[in-house]
Amino acid sequence: MTPIEQQIEQTIVQNIPDAKVLVLNPDGEHFEAVVISASFNGVSLLKQHQAVMKPLTDAFKAQVHALALKTFSEEKWAQRAADFPTIEQKIKEKYNG
Repeated sequence: MTPIEQQIEQTIVQNIPDAKVLVLNPDGEHFEAVVISASFNGVSLLKQHQAVMKPLTDAFKAQVHALALKTFSEEKWAQRAADFPTIEQKIKEKYNG
């Protein structure tokens, strides 16, 4: 994991402590963050994205120009994880040993 990926993850976790976070950087320029959190249960997708993006925007004004974001409540992830097999595997490896 690169330093910027670590910083992105740390910023998200500082603001959403129960989050499971996976930061991907497939081409060295563009980032993708997957954030799964019980605190997103019952929260609109827009509000989920705002909860993630606000602290990132403040922290990385000049460093992160392209960030794709996928957010899921724990409930929604349980329903949709099979739609994202690569991400599901990486999340399992990271959080379940």
